[in-house]
Amino acid sequence: MSRKNGITDEEIAAVADFATSGFFNAREKAALVYVDRMCDTPVNVTDEVFAELKKYFKGDQIVEITSAIALENYRARFDHALGIESENFYAGPHEGEDRS
Repeated sequence: MSRKNGITDEEIAAVADFATSGFFNAREKAALVYVDRMCDTPVNVTDEVFAELKKYFKGDQIVEITSAIALENYRARFDHALGIESENFYAGPHEGEDRS
């Protein structure tokens, strides 16, 4: 899905370090902080995180973002609990590989 929307392998790889990466603007970083906090156990979305998100997104957009995060969390936990392995749809750069 990311590649269909113009996201590069470099940007995908940079998500792990989004806070310090030059690939993402303030709007994208606000969304990624929200994603990160929604994936905490327990969920850790503070008023400050939500206020930052609201600077860049309207209510209906936040609902869509939240729904996508929740669905992915559900899928990941479901698969993990049942021992369902990845089908390796993403064949981007792997840790330790030369990315140049």
